[in-house]
Amino acid sequence: MTAVLTGFEAPDARAVSIRYFNLYRIVVASAFAIFGGVLSFGQKAPDVFIVAVVAYWVMAFTFFLLHAGSPHYGERTLGLQAALDIIVLAMFMYASGGYRSGVPFLMMTSIAGSGLIGQGRMVLGAASLATIAVLIDQAARMLSGERTTEDLPQAAIVCIGFFAVAIVARMLARRALANEALARERGLDLARQLRVNARIIEDMQEGVVVVDERGRIRQANPRAAELLGVRLDVGSALSACVPALEAGAVLHVETDFCVHIQNEQTGASLQVRRLATGEGADLLFYVEDTERVLARARQMKLAALGRLTANIAHEIRNPLSSISHAGELLLEEKRGEVQQRLVRIIHDNTARIERIVRDVLELGRRDRLTSERLELGQFCRTFLDEYALQHADVMTLVVLDVQQEVWVSFDRVHLYQILSNLLGNARRYCCGQPGSIHLNVQRIDEARGLLTIRDDGPGIPSEDRSKVFEPFFTSDPKGTGLGLYMARELAEANAADLSLLDAAGGAEFHLIVRRLHEQ
Repeated sequence: MTAVLTGFEAPDARAVSIRYFNLYRIVVASAFAIFGGVLSFGQKAPDVFIVAVVAYWVMAFTFFLLHAGSPHYGERTLGLQAALDIIVLAMFMYASGGYRSGVPFLMMTSIAGSGLIGQGRMVLGAASLATIAVLIDQAARMLSGERTTEDLPQAAIVCIGFFAVAIVARMLARRALANEALARERGLDLARQLRVNARIIEDMQEGVVVVDERGRIRQANPRAAELLGVRLDVGSALSACVPALEAGAVLHVETDFCVHIQNEQTGASLQVRRLATGEGADLLFYVEDTERVLARARQMKLAALGRLTANIAHEIRNPLSSISHAGELLLEEKRGEVQQRLVRIIHDNTARIERIVRDVLELGRRDRLTSERLELGQFCRTFLDEYALQHADVMTLVVLDVQQEVWVSFDRVHLYQILSNLLGNARRYCCGQPGSIHLNVQRIDEARGLLTIRDDGPGIPSEDRSKVFEPFFTSDPKGTGLGLYMARELAEANAADLSLLDAAGGAEFHLIVRRLHEQ
């Protein structure tokens, strides 16, 4: 059983964002600790600055370790982190001279980050807290005389910036939420579709193998492994599993193609079709049993032949019956010998045409199989008994030799017609002595059985051997030329093979059938 990848788990984007935001806090705390003095931070209140650096370091590492232990903590924890960010940054701002120190821009970064990570739920609260911190700092400096009322508009602009960043972050968060929901829904739909496709492919009667651009198997159904006789593990190279499909030839041929390979274990002939699914996309291989493909083609041919024979029966039989009836009326009249001979010619030829129509109609109905479990030797005994009711000489002409039991799945009517045609030809051309016809039943191997019909007649000329199974070929002026053609067609309809053996004397036909296990 081969596996198929029907979906995948994407990394949690929110957890990744939280981890990077915690690393950002560590970097900011480190920058304040290392470059704070160089950049003139903390000159107004050095003690407060040191406390803020230590607090920010402790807070950043605590948040980092908390996230490592529990990556999916809740909204309250995120809200607490955002509030602590603003409080510690407010301490940096106070120690560095107020909003003019540039620390409010770090507040804006924290507001934006908390808004995007918290998906917009707490961003306005963080902006309000930052605004309060800036206004309190500005008011304290105005009371101490360090600032005047002329600085209020600039402080107000900074506060407006907080809310602008908060609103933009909230809008982006909502859009991100909508896109995430849409992506999740489409991902679920895709996963469901992949599962449905995998189930359909698994139940297909044809083998299906999907190969990526590197020649590695992405998907394969059990039928493909069964037909090819190898394991088709996902991720393994196709050329390693099936050497007949060399990877370079498979991957670099631009057009679709079809190749025929042999299953070394079963000897079955397989047809492999490669279909490209698009530029740079995976390659799709269909593996089919050649015999099954030919069987489908035969079924289509039979359907067309059935429609044709129905038209033939309608168009020929009606005028033929009129001609036959007119000939019978002429026979009842007293005429001369010449006229009677002409009437007999009419009668004989109308009967011949009637047989041709009947044979063609029977050939058109061969797709209506009613397969039965039959023991070939016993069927031949029953057949000879029934055939002898019309042809008494059969009991002396035919020698039946059943070497082993051979169980087959065959349409009883079709097998009767095949034997009737073959035995009729053997009776017509044999020497007519007792034992002139040999009927033999035996096993070939575990999977096949053999039925042989051989006569001691003059045989078939070598120049006619290739044409005996062609329709309307006959050496008998009274024959229709459809007997052997019908016999082979009926045999193929039952997955059997009828052939003419190159024998030194007489004619020898072999009917090879598929064996079933004995009861």
